[in-house]
Amino acid sequence: MSKKPVNNFEKLLDKHHLKKTGPRLQVLTMLSSKTVATSQPDLENIMVDVDRVTLYRILNTFEEKGIIHKVFDLNGTANYAMCSSKCDEDHHHDEHLHFNCTSCKNVYCLDDLELPPITLPNGFKVQGFTLYANGLCPKCNQTSEKK
Repeated sequence: MSKKPVNNFEKLLDKHHLKKTGPRLQVLTMLSSKTVATSQPDLENIMVDVDRVTLYRILNTFEEKGIIHKVFDLNGTANYAMCSSKCDEDHHHDEHLHFNCTSCKNVYCLDDLELPPITLPNGFKVQGFTLYANGLCPKCNQTSEKK
C-alpha cells in the first residue's frame, strides 16, 4: 500500500466523479498510510470527527468505485485497503494473497507475490477470486522465535 499525497487523492476523487470532502480525503490518507488492511471500527477510533454512517457510506462508495477493496480477517470483520491503480468501477484487480496473522490479527495484502495461474474445468469462467493464508507475520514470527 503506497503513501500518496493529498493532491493525488483529489485527482483520484475527480477521476471517479466524487466530491473532494474532508472526510473522504481523510479516509484515503489513513488507508494509504497503513501497511495493513484496516477495519471500520479502527477507522472510527482514529477519525473521531467523522460519524459512523458517513464513514460507512465513504467506504461503500470507495469500494464500488474501485478505490479500495474489502478483505475479511479471521473473525469475519471487513477490513479495507487501497486498490491498485488497475482497479475500476467495473472490476477490482485485488487478486493477491491476503495474509491473516493469527497472533496480532493484522491483515496484509501481499501484492508483490507471484501467484500461479488458475486453470478451471471447461465451462467455468473466473471473474475474480480471493486468496487467504494465515499464520505469523514477520514481527510475530520473530517474537515467537525469541521465546
